[in-house]
Amino acid sequence: MTLIVTAIVFIAALAGLALRANTRFCDEDRLPMQWWLTGEVTWSAPRRMALTLLPVLAFLVFTSLIILSFCMQPSPGQDGMVLPTVIGIGIVFLAIEAFHLWMIEKTLHRNAK
Repeated sequence: MTLIVTAIVFIAALAGLALRANTRFCDEDRLPMQWWLTGEVTWSAPRRMALTLLPVLAFLVFTSLIILSFCMQPSPGQDGMVLPTVIGIGIVFLAIEAFHLWMIEKTLHRNAK
């Protein structure tokens, strides 16, 4: 049960960031998704698709982890490692989302000048 609640908290946080970004970038039809090392945008996606991609991916990853944790027996010595793994993956997803939103903001601000 703790795994499910933890996953829901991370997915809700990702969805909240995406909803907030959707209102912040409401004037944009497309948002950058990938950049070259020079900072040039290589491709973009429609705003809603760009913002929902990571929460949906996190949902799929957390769902698979939870299903696997219920269906498979852990190896000896790994009994208590599922929850820290879910927390670690959730933190990585939040960091990726924050970085992506920061890069979008930086790119749009640079292009507005």
